[in-house]
Amino acid sequence: MSATQDPLISSETDGVDDAALVEKDGLSFSGALGEIEEILAKIEGDEVDIDTLALSLSRAATLLEVCRGKIRRAEHEVEQVSQRLVPAAE
Repeated sequence: MSATQDPLISSETDGVDDAALVEKDGLSFSGALGEIEEILAKIEGDEVDIDTLALSLSRAATLLEVCRGKIRRAEHEVEQVSQRLVPAAE
């Protein structure tokens, strides 16, 4: 199976900020995490083709960046909401 046939691998971006592109595609945190788990299952189950291994790992790294960004944004939003709930000290 070639890289273009594997649904877990996207080689269309070639050096462009993949995490930003994935983010624009509207991939949810759970969707990205699920895709990471699929990639890991393929690698752990010896199902990955050695020719696509690097691409699979690159895709997983991109998805991890997306997840980390979503976590940072969620932390920031929770912090903002918490600050609004706590009365300002005078």
